[in-house]
Amino acid sequence: MRILIIEDEKRLADSIKKGLEQESYAVDVSYEGTDGMGMALIQDYDLIILDLMLPGMDGMEICR
Repeated sequence: MRILIIEDEKRLADSIKKGLEQESYAVDVSYEGTDGMGMALIQDYDLIILDLMLPGMDGMEICR
């Protein structure tokens, strides 16, 4: 399973990533909304963990 985390708080994103990788998930992280949107458009993800308040593009805009 491939997971994308879009979260601007680096410590939180890295902590979530570490926990998921320990459970053998493939995890990518973006710390900015616009970059995360780009990643989501070029790669197929089974799950996206998305913060609502992001720099560049907010989480609600990404969902739309």
